[in-house]
Amino acid sequence: MVAMARSTAGLVLLLGALSALTPASIDMYLPSFPALGRALDASPAAVQLTLSAYLIGLGVGQALYGPLADRFGRRQPLAAGLSVYALASIGCALAPTIHALIALRFVQAIAGSACLVIPRAIVRDLFEPQESARIFSLLMLVVGVAPILAPVAGSQIASAAGWRAIFALLALLGIAGVAATLVALPETRPRSARSGGSGIADYGRVLSDRRALGFILGGGLAMGGLFAYISGSPFVLIEHYGLSARAYGLVFGSIAAGLIAASQWNRRLLARYPSRDILTVALVLNVVLGVGLVLVGSTGFGGLPALIVFLLLFISTLGLIQPNAIACALADHPERAASASALYGVVQFGVASAASALVGALHDDTPRSMTAVMAISGVGALAMYRWLVKPGPPRRL
Repeated sequence: MVAMARSTAGLVLLLGALSALTPASIDMYLPSFPALGRALDASPAAVQLTLSAYLIGLGVGQALYGPLADRFGRRQPLAAGLSVYALASIGCALAPTIHALIALRFVQAIAGSACLVIPRAIVRDLFEPQESARIFSLLMLVVGVAPILAPVAGSQIASAAGWRAIFALLALLGIAGVAATLVALPETRPRSARSGGSGIADYGRVLSDRRALGFILGGGLAMGGLFAYISGSPFVLIEHYGLSARAYGLVFGSIAAGLIAASQWNRRLLARYPSRDILTVALVLNVVLGVGLVLVGSTGFGGLPALIVFLLLFISTLGLIQPNAIACALADHPERAASASALYGVVQFGVASAASALVGALHDDTPRSMTAVMAISGVGALAMYRWLVKPGPPRRL
């Protein structure tokens, strides 16, 4: 039992580290947005397109990796994706124009999306649904360190060596990921279980499952709120409220700590309640807090402290939403877990890219556009979940 626990802990740590590469790729360069724009002579909207392109690439890439990982196993597609990610990161570090950086970020994301699809599929390969939700919560503990450390580290690196050094570091992390995959990651998809069908057929089977689609849309739409915050917060907190890049990193990290704390509270709740009940309550809370954000962002009531409190609470609900939505979406499709995982990611980052672009398009030097998009994402998530899953009243948490 002790050996099994140690093995599980090591696997979670490795999968979490691989999964953390995506939030690190997003969050590490956020404090350098204004400096990057000045260096490449780009507007705030153009700089935000480097984030939107990355999010779109994550959606496209995950759609490709799902069937590949179901057909060819987990390790080889993951190692190949990380290799291309490292090369694209080097290209980002050398990008001469904002247009080149946008294109290279898109390639970087397509390659790195393997780190999202395949770890989730590995968890479903090894664990039953309720236990999967607990493992996903543990993964969020590891992955959640990235949003705390990445902006702080990114601001320090950018101050010392410029924003290009951030992408050089991401290239080194990609190379380390290739080595870890080839040396330490077991193959959890036996040859006898590998799909010989087309990706379209696998996706069709998942999409025809109304409940699975409800969990995918509920969890995926909720992530739009997170990426509206990620996209809009540098300009809201640094330019509108006047925080320094270092202070922004501390605020960003504190809010990420709330997300981690909620995900670990989720582990305790799962010992007493079904994951679907927790998901139902968390989605309702997300909507209520989204309405509060709109009021604070529109009226300025309470100033920066009130905005930070509502951001903290809103983002923290995602620590309850995401592990349970993912576990429920994959629960009934163990034979095509990577394809179901990919569909979840496609919706998640498709919505995220749209939310990020919308925040940029509506940018008006106030918190209004960011908070409005966050609230809309929460309302959409709850509406689709209730329509497709038709959950009964949850037990009192």
